[in-house]
Amino acid sequence: MANWYPQNPDELNTILSDFLSNKESSRKNIHGLVVPHAGYEFSGKIAGKAFSLLKNNKINKAIILGPSHYSGFRGIKSLKNVKTPLGKIKIPDNEFKELDYEHSVENQIPFLQKLNFKKVLPLVVGEISNAEAKQIAEYLSKEKAVYIFSTDLSHFFPYDVAVKKDNQSIKIIENLDIEAWDKIDACGKYPLLIMMHLCRIKNWKLGLVEYKNSGDVTGDKNRVVGYASFFF
Repeated sequence: MANWYPQNPDELNTILSDFLSNKESSRKNIHGLVVPHAGYEFSGKIAGKAFSLLKNNKINKAIILGPSHYSGFRGIKSLKNVKTPLGKIKIPDNEFKELDYEHSVENQIPFLQKLNFKKVLPLVVGEISNAEAKQIAEYLSKEKAVYIFSTDLSHFFPYDVAVKKDNQSIKIIENLDIEAWDKIDACGKYPLLIMMHLCRIKNWKLGLVEYKNSGDVTGDKNRVVGYASFFF
């Protein structure tokens, strides 16, 4: 397993404090976020800028939904045992089948630990239909929790091509345009489909926090990966 973030607790605490230092940090009534999941050196600041909006949040349970990168399956599975350098998380009892590992979900957990969330339900989304996405959203909408949806945007295009593709995806995501969902270029398309249904059910609106790609971070603009964060 790759080290997506620092494994030393002190170093991790320091970098999380930096990522969460966004001054625009006191929004009320934040129900959830959409955040990237690359290595922290690439997308940690973009994710942290969104997570910083949860600093004054009163809910202590979070539900993370991220795409599966390592195994193909239908439906949803739950990680069963997650420990980061900041400690082990408490995973609520749930009815989902178990999965051992998924970085798109686990990379969000140190942020939640730093923000003092006490319970985290880490869900990995496999292939689902539109009808299944709506059913899952209806099921999750009954939870009293903050929702974290994990996705990166386009992968490995030249910088200008990526920006064009990502801007199209961002517009579809912001507009909760389920009818255009198949035009999104992102690894977390299925979690995003659930998010769109959830926000429609709850009448929540999305706002873009920040968009960048790896070319903005590293300076290498030949083959970039897109990162965006949103709140709702």
